[in-house]
Amino acid sequence: MRITLLGTGSPVPMANRASSGYLIEIGDEILVFDHGAGAHANFLRTGYKATDLSTIFFSHLHTDHCLDYARLVHSRWDQGAGQIPDLQVYAPAYMQRMTDLLFAENGVFHPDLDGRINSAGSQRVYQNRGGVLPRKRPSPNITPLYDTMVVESDNWKVTVREVVHQPGHIEPYAFRLETDEGVLVYSGDTGPCENIIELAKGADMLIHMCYFVTGTFIPAGKTVTSSGHKEAAYVAAEAGVNTLVATHFTPQMDAPGVKEQCVFEMAEMFKGRIIWGEDMMCLPLKPEEVPHAG
Repeated sequence: MRITLLGTGSPVPMANRASSGYLIEIGDEILVFDHGAGAHANFLRTGYKATDLSTIFFSHLHTDHCLDYARLVHSRWDQGAGQIPDLQVYAPAYMQRMTDLLFAENGVFHPDLDGRINSAGSQRVYQNRGGVLPRKRPSPNITPLYDTMVVESDNWKVTVREVVHQPGHIEPYAFRLETDEGVLVYSGDTGPCENIIELAKGADMLIHMCYFVTGTFIPAGKTVTSSGHKEAAYVAAEAGVNTLVATHFTPQMDAPGVKEQCVFEMAEMFKGRIIWGEDMMCLPLKPEEVPHAG
């Protein structure tokens, strides 16, 4: 298994970080978790195309986790020319309405789709790509997530748990991906909670939200619904994972000296391997031997 961090940023626009997105290669198959702004461009930089992706999971529907969904669906539909299966989308239930509003008759992209489906020139392009008229609209196959849901294929199993993030306003989930090689857990956005700790138990790698320097963001209520660096380290330690990948950063985390201070404090709480995520970082599930210096 190989993991590429497509986006390690957050809702705050950053020139050096796309919003959330993670590519997982399992043998000849690929999965994607989340697809925020800029994640699709980084997905293309890996050498893959939208038509190579068959299955995507969304942890929740904040825009920094799903804004490039429209680009992915449209590109896959247009370039696939009706020759590939519908995209399999596992997401909170509102994703169906979002998709309808984008791609259905008189939706947001109606002028584009009307032209591509009905104009003579676009029909010819479609046929040259192998398409057969009449052309259908994009129609991803959306499966709503729920707590304790399990999704399986011949090569992997994903277990879904609901986590804690803006309760009453957003529907948030975390994912545990199990393969013959080992276990990867992605927290999505969450504060520390029993479900994420339980889900991550004994995992080889935990990709966890690390939104702020702990103590600089004070929630209005008693429940912490997003994680800073100490919260991420606490979850990793409680779950007994081998590697913690910190991600979902704001510009605060890129200020000089902040990374070093955070990693030092995280290492006091969590004794496993800590990786400070960067866009396009490519990680094996398990540690490789450190190369010689020269």
